[in-house]
Amino acid sequence: MRVQGEGEGGADPWEAAAALVRAAQSGDALAMDELLTLVTPYVTRLCGPIAPVDTADAVQEALVAVFKGVRGLRDPLAFYGWVRTVTVREAVRVARRTAVEKPADPDDLARLGELRAGSDGELPTDVRDVLARLPVRDRAVLVLRELEDLDERAVADLLGIAPGTVKSRLHRARASFRKAWSR
Repeated sequence: MRVQGEGEGGADPWEAAAALVRAAQSGDALAMDELLTLVTPYVTRLCGPIAPVDTADAVQEALVAVFKGVRGLRDPLAFYGWVRTVTVREAVRVARRTAVEKPADPDDLARLGELRAGSDGELPTDVRDVLARLPVRDRAVLVLRELEDLDERAVADLLGIAPGTVKSRLHRARASFRKAWSR
């Protein structure tokens, strides 16, 4: 997983967030605000490719879910993994609710791994356009596997599906991406 700020100055983003999580769990409103500000770029980066038509709504829903659920988080060091889970769930929900999917014809993912988000966290426009044409379920698997570098087991756990389903969706998503990219 690539978290914005990771590697800058050697600070571990999990440890930096843990103190804010603890303070927010204690009712510190300023810590909660700082925590939400800290994760907003990460949440936005995840929501953009999964819910491209309604990114702002997906981000807002994910941040509200983080705000409401952070008190129940048991391990503050698990904050980013928990945020990823909440964000993906909300982005998929918003994308399914609001988007009319226009799937690419089934059959250039090789370039997707090379076209990872730049330093500003944004995917190139042509990559976002191709991803937007994929069905939500394929888009979510592709983003988590190729952009977030999660293994198939982690993707399966995150989406609540079987690892075999991840493999088949990933195969279909890669083929669809390749075909749409070549057009």
